Amino acid sequence: MNLWGGRFTADTDSQVFAFNASIGFDKRLYAQDIRGSIAHVRMLGKQGIITVGEADTIAAALSDIKDDIDNGKLTVDEACDDIHSFMETELIRRIGDTGKKLHTGRSRNDQVALDMRLYARDYADDLDAALKTLLKTLLKLMKEHKDTYMPGFTHLQKAQPVTLAHHLGAYFEMFKRDRGRISDIRQRMNYCPLGAGALAGTTYPLDRAYTAELLDFDGPTLNSMDSVSDRDYLIEILSALSTIMMHLSRFSEEIIIWNSNEYRFIELDDAYSTGSSIMPQKKNPDIAELVRGKTGRVYGALMSLLTTLKGIPLAYNKDMQEDKEVFFDASDTCINCVKLFNDMLATTRFNREIMEKSAAGGFTNATDVADYLVGKGIPFRDAHGLVGRLVLMCIERGIALDDLGLDEYRSVSPVIDDDIYEAIAVRTCVQRRNTVGAPGLKAMEAEIEACEKYLAG
Repeated sequence: MNLWGGRFTADTDSQVFAFNASIGFDKRLYAQDIRGSIAHVRMLGKQGIITVGEADTIAAALSDIKDDIDNGKLTVDEACDDIHSFMETELIRRIGDTGKKLHTGRSRNDQVALDMRLYARDYADDLDAALKTLLKTLLKLMKEHKDTYMPGFTHLQKAQPVTLAHHLGAYFEMFKRDRGRISDIRQRMNYCPLGAGALAGTTYPLDRAYTAELLDFDGPTLNSMDSVSDRDYLIEILSALSTIMMHLSRFSEEIIIWNSNEYRFIELDDAYSTGSSIMPQKKNPDIAELVRGKTGRVYGALMSLLTTLKGIPLAYNKDMQEDKEVFFDASDTCINCVKLFNDMLATTRFNREIMEKSAAGGFTNATDVADYLVGKGIPFRDAHGLVGRLVLMCIERGIALDDLGLDEYRSVSPVIDDDIYEAIAVRTCVQRRNTVGAPGLKAMEAEIEACEKYLAG
C-alpha cells in the first residue's frame, strides 16, 4: 500500500518505483519506527484526537508486529515503498480501519526525521560502549607496561626513549576525546521532531512535549521546517566517526610497522592474522590494514552527505533519502572496526626486550646528554652543539653514545665525568621525566590514576 495516491490516475512506473523506494535499506529502522508510532498514538489518545481504546489497540498491535519481526515470524515486505508504508499496511491488515488512524497529525517527513534521530541516538550509545571497552583494554596494557621501554619517534626516526604505557596513553587520550564528541552530539540532537508534520505543523492539538517525554528526548524541536530538513546531527556523527577512524588508522599503521620483520616489537595473535597463499612464512596484519583502508570509506560517507545537502532548499526534499545508506554503512564500518581493533590489541604480545634494545639505539639519549651538560652549567644552546659533535663522532665510528670512552667525552667538554653513563641510560632517561604527562613512573602512575577515575565516572 502506498501512503499516497488519490491524486494519481496511473500506476507508478516499475523502474520509477524501484528508484524511489527506500525499503531495501530503511527497513533496519523498524524498531525505531514502531517506538515512535507507539509514542505518537499514546499522545493522540491523551489529547482525545482518537479514543484511548483505539490508542491501546494500535499500540498493542504495533508491539506484536515488532515481536514478530524480532523473532523472524514476520518479514518486511520489500514490495512496499518504505518501512513506514509497510508498518501501516501490516497494522491495518491486523486491526482493520482503526489502524488507519495511526497517521493522524503526522507526515512521513517528521516520521523519518524521528526514526533517524532515534537510530542515531541508539547508535551513539552503542559506539560509546565500544569505545569505553577499547579504553579499558588500553588502560590494562598501560598498567602492565609502565616499565616496558621503547623508542619514541618523530618523523619516523627514533627521538627519545619512552615507555609502552606512555605511548598507549596517547591513544587513550584520543579515544577519550572521541567519546566526548559523541556525547556532545547526542546531547545536541536529543530533541524530538515528531509533530512538525510535512513542514508547517498541524491543526490537531498535539502535545509535542508529551511525545518527546515518552521517547526520552529533552523536548520538542522548535521550528517545524528545520525539524524535517535537519540532518546536521548525521553530519556531526559522520565527522566524529571520521575522527575515530583516523585515530584507529594511525594506531593501525603503528601496529603494521611494529609487526614488521625490521621492528618485531609485537606478535599478533593467530586469530587476528592471516597467511599468504604462496609464501608459507607470512603472517599478515590484515585487521590493522583493513581498518586503515576502511577509514577512507567513512571519510567518503561524510563527503557524500555534505555534498548531498549543500544545495537543498527548505524544507524536505527527496534528496535527503540519500542520508541513510551512507550513514548506515559508515556507522556499521566504524563500530565494527572499533570492536575488532580492540580484540586484536587485547591479544597482542609485546616483545619487551626487543623494544628496550631498540630504545637504546638511534641516539635517543642525545637530549639527555645535553641536559647533563646544562646541569654542569653549560647553556643549552652550547650544549646542543657539543652533543651534535658527539653524535657525529659516534656515526663516523658506528657506535652509540653509551659506547664512547670518558676521554672521548672530555675531548668535547671537560665538565663531563664518569656519571655520564648512568645519566644517559635508557631507564634513567625515562624515569627522570616526571612532569605532568611525561613517561616517568611517577607521572605515569598519576596518568593511570586519572584514566581510572575517568572510566569510573
